[in-house]
Parts: sequence; structure tokens; C-alpha cells
Amino acid sequence: MQMLKFKKNIFASLGPGLLFAGAAIGVSHLVQSTRAGADFGFGLLWALLLVNLFKYPFFQYGPRYATATGESLIDGYKKLGKSVLVIYFVLTFLTMFTIQAAVTIVTAGLASNLFGITPNLIVWSIIITLVSLTFLLVGKYKLLDNMMKFIILTLAISSIIAVIIAVYKTNTSFSFAPVFPKGTVEISFLIAFLGWMPAPLDISAWHSLWTIEKNKNTEHSIDSKGALFDFNVGYIATIFLGICFLTLGALVMFQSGEEISTGANKFSKQLINLYTTNLGKGAAVFISIAAFTTMFSTTLTTLDASPRAMAKSSELLLDKQSNSFYVFWILLLAAGTIIILNFFNTSMITFVKIATILSFLTAPFYAIANFILISGKHTPKEFHPSKMLKTLSVSGILFLIGFSFWYIFSLF
Repeated sequence: MQMLKFKKNIFASLGPGLLFAGAAIGVSHLVQSTRAGADFGFGLLWALLLVNLFKYPFFQYGPRYATATGESLIDGYKKLGKSVLVIYFVLTFLTMFTIQAAVTIVTAGLASNLFGITPNLIVWSIIITLVSLTFLLVGKYKLLDNMMKFIILTLAISSIIAVIIAVYKTNTSFSFAPVFPKGTVEISFLIAFLGWMPAPLDISAWHSLWTIEKNKNTEHSIDSKGALFDFNVGYIATIFLGICFLTLGALVMFQSGEEISTGANKFSKQLINLYTTNLGKGAAVFISIAAFTTMFSTTLTTLDASPRAMAKSSELLLDKQSNSFYVFWILLLAAGTIIILNFFNTSMITFVKIATILSFLTAPFYAIANFILISGKHTPKEFHPSKMLKTLSVSGILFLIGFSFWYIFSLF
């Protein structure tokens, strides 16, 4: 009976980790991992595994800090000093519009391919943004939480089936030897690939906010064990699906002579073909729905998370609590995204590249802030990371800083 109760509580605690997965499994997987496989085969598998390993502690510190203190990482940033909170506020403001534009344009391409009403991506972007706004302002966190379990399961099942069939059908031998990109273009792609694999590090702050929100919407508060279990489920799912998409790109498109399109419409068709080539044309509708639902979930979660983070930051900086902060920021982000896509009508890949590189270059700030916060006086000692996790954290910080400098020097 106690074991049944434990399993029920663990399942009930699932939510923030799956929201993390929903935000992560989007552009980084459908676009970047597929491109990595198509352009380099399995040559960048080392990069995928390494960046997931080195980013792991900093993402985990989000739910760890939230359950240890009952506060978000953003509250913690203020405790480290108001200047740290100001830096977080500025970085979030500077990146959130580009991030939202990148995920929205990819979602619009998939919607155009699936529904076929109009090829105009601006129209689709407006529709998707307005629908997302309605979901979040009416359904709020609870609806987001409930939707994500279905979305992640649908994509996972379809991706596993597609990979199994692709492996079974291929007659080509592939090398797993690491490939180290050379030249500015290839290095830029690597940094962009690392930037959102599995997700930008600022999602750690979002995760801490979702953990607190989850506690508000459940009868029993989530303890540290439940929160970390939830996080690990979501994190493992993002790694596994990242490998799946890289594998599909490598098996179906590598050395095929076909180049990944920079346009959202054509890319979405290529993405669907990755699946239908292996599963048959009859699966096209099912796969299109799964891919669109996945990207829509990313658009939805990022549209919720950035305003939630900016609202919390505004409350702390102004020392004033108000529900209107969230409404203000979500409306501003929605309007800003549509303006960017309308007036800076450039390729999907350009939006993705700018957003992902910015995320990677700002990652050291989040890594250092999270590590200092979780290891210091503001976190109860029993929740401090182990020696092994601390070692991994230091290694991760050096990894992020080292690759950032490598990219900057490659530009000159």
C-alpha cells in the first residue's frame, strides 16, 4: 500500500520536468539535431553527449533550489546581489524576443505544411501566438502541465518507431568517429548546436518557477526527491530524443546530396519526410501532428516562461507584487515577436542561429550564478550538491567559457 502511494505521489509530481522537456524538445531537436546528423553524420554525437553532461548540474539546480528554499532561482539571484538580478533581467529581455521568434517561425512552417490553409508564415505566426496567449491567460499553468505529458509521449513513441525502421532499412555503414568543425561557418553551427542542446541555461530559472507553481496547484507539496525524479525524467527524455533526431538526419539525409533548407516551409516538409521515408506515406498526417504539437508546446512554454521570469524579476526589482506584471510581459512578448517576424522577414535558420548563439554566449553567467547559489549560504547544507556534482559543475563552467572564447576568436 505504501509502495502504491509512493508511486502515485511520484507520478503526481511529474510536471515541471516535462515542461522543461517541452521547452527543450523543439528547435534544438527538430532543427539543430537533424541538421547535425544531415551535415556531419554521427560526427557530432560527442558534442551532443558532452554538452548534456556539462549542462546537467546547472539545470538540476533549478528544482533543487526551489524545493530547498521554496523560492525561485530568480529570488536567489537577488540574494547574490541586486547587480546579479539586474544582469539576469537585462539578458532575459535581450534574448526573449529572438528566442520566441525562432520557435514561432518553425512552428508556423509545420502548421502551414500540416493544415495547408495558407503558405504565409506571418499569418500562421499571428494565429499561433494568439492561440498560445488564449491557452495561457485562460487555462494557465494547470492546462500547460496536463497537456505536456501527452505531447512528450506522442513524440517519443513516433521517434522511436522511426529510428528503429531507419536502422533496419539502411544498408550503409556509418562512422561514429568524432568530427571537429573547422572554419567560421562550421564552428558557428557547432556553437549554435551547443547553445540549445538540450536547451538554453536560463530554462533553469524557468524550471524553478514551474516547480513553485506546481506546488500551488497540488494538494501535497513536492519534496526534493520527487522534484529531482521529475527533472531526471524530463532530462533523459531530451537527451534520448536528441540522439533520435541526429540519427534520423544521419541515416536519411547524410551524403544524400539533399541540403537542409533555410526556409521554414521547405524544412518542415523535409522533417516530415525523415519519418515518412521510414514509416510510409500513410504515417505523414500522424507524424505531422506529432511534430507540430511538439513545436507548439515549445512555443507555448517559452511564451509562458519568459514573461513569468520577467514578472518575477520586476516584482523583486521594484519591491512590488502584482499579477499585472505577467500580463504586461506576455502581451509585450507576443507583440514583439510578431513585429520581429513581420519587419525582419529573414530565413528560419538565421533566426535560429542568432537565438542559439546568444544563448550559448550567455550560458556561463547562469552556470556560475546557479553554482554559487546552490553551494552557498542561501541554500540549506543538506541540499548542497555532492563533491562529484561540484566537480562536474566546475568542469561545465570551464567547458562553456572555453567554447565561448573559441567561437569569439574564430570570428577574427
